[in-house]
Amino acid sequence: MTPSLRDADPGLQNEMGSVSEAVNKTIGLLLPKTDLAEMRLFEAMRHSTLGGGKRLRPFLVMHSAALFNVDPARARRVSAALEFIHCYSLIHDDLPAMDNAALRRGKPTVHRQFDEATAILAGDALLTLAFEVLSEPETHEDPHVRCELIKTLAVSAGSQGMVGGQMLDLIAEEEEFDLGTISRMQRMKTGKLMAFACEAGAILGKTDGPHRKALCNYAFDLGLAFQVTDDILDVEADPQDTGKDTKKDKQAGKATFVSAMGKKQAKERAEMLVEQAIKHLRIFDGREKHLVDLALYVLERRA
Repeated sequence: MTPSLRDADPGLQNEMGSVSEAVNKTIGLLLPKTDLAEMRLFEAMRHSTLGGGKRLRPFLVMHSAALFNVDPARARRVSAALEFIHCYSLIHDDLPAMDNAALRRGKPTVHRQFDEATAILAGDALLTLAFEVLSEPETHEDPHVRCELIKTLAVSAGSQGMVGGQMLDLIAEEEEFDLGTISRMQRMKTGKLMAFACEAGAILGKTDGPHRKALCNYAFDLGLAFQVTDDILDVEADPQDTGKDTKKDKQAGKATFVSAMGKKQAKERAEMLVEQAIKHLRIFDGREKHLVDLALYVLERRA
């Protein structure tokens, strides 16, 4: 088995912290405070986006972009846009009509901190702001690159991606899914946005072909491994460690990798997926170290 995160790179947490700090600064600039009448909306948006989080997707954007010598400022803007999409999905996912969650990242969810209507509007505003950011020349001077970023993110986040996966997740409360359907659901729900995070670096670098394909394959396996470990954590972890409610999947009767395979096999599946993800990166001839270490982190994470 591939060595653990602690053996691979004890400094990964520092690198993740550096990426998080830089992207948070960009998010803060794109979400300025206001004293206008609608300030409650902006406060809810900031509560969601600046309230912590591992910033795994921005990490993938930044380090996939670095493989193609992309200007970090451009990668930070794409990272911020992707986080807006991710956070909007979390706001809506936590609503009473969906998961009815009380905690997110150790803090009250947006609808608990504010109210349901504000939470819905904050999610809507973050969704649309993401595409506004990608459309601006500051993201890339080439309009074709900007259009490709917008289209790729739209497909990844919409009915063929994250939103479609979320629909399957709701259906899974009522119907029994086999392992293949669970895998498809999670590839849509989690894997598609992770694939965009990696593919965005290649798009910004105007790179196509095998290198772009390798990053997409890496991201899909990584996203699936992330969801498998998430399902395991939902069963094993303490809410104080995860910063969110646990055991909700079982209470809702949702089909998960743990319910379909059991914990032991689920852990073995996560290990296999991480190994596969790392193999996809060999095409980069040793320049992929941070992406390898992130894959190991996903396997070892406890929150």
